[in-house]
Amino acid sequence: MRAVEQSVRLERISQERFIRASVEAVYAYVTQPDRWHEWHPTSLGAETGTTGSLGVGARFTEMIDLLGVRVPMSYRVQIARPCEEFKSVFTSLAVDGSIHFFLQPFRDGTLFKRVLSYETELQLVSLHDRMIELSDVALDRLKQHLEQPTSE
Repeated sequence: MRAVEQSVRLERISQERFIRASVEAVYAYVTQPDRWHEWHPTSLGAETGTTGSLGVGARFTEMIDLLGVRVPMSYRVQIARPCEEFKSVFTSLAVDGSIHFFLQPFRDGTLFKRVLSYETELQLVSLHDRMIELSDVALDRLKQHLEQPTSE
């Protein structure tokens, strides 16, 4: 009897937006995972155990909606360079990978780049295309949220 080989491929989604807000404001906001649900459509909420931006080594959990299935995620912050770069690595039963943010001042705002790298054994043909769509929606919402902040 032959063993069935599982196909695991590293996927990468890289997108960027120009946001009319300072790099300080963008960095402060995107490095608070407990606020990701405000702009990312798959985030159902995160627990960081603190307030404000997270530093290197910080661990947190998040519940996401992956194509209609609630998936608990565990994260660790790998890079936290204020106003320049933030990277967290994640693991779950369904998918593993990293989320990497790059920020740089540009004209009267910030050039924000989000790189999602992930691998999964899930054999879902539409998963990667759907992840691209959701990432697009997320960055559009992030841009709108930061450019037109609501009074709290």
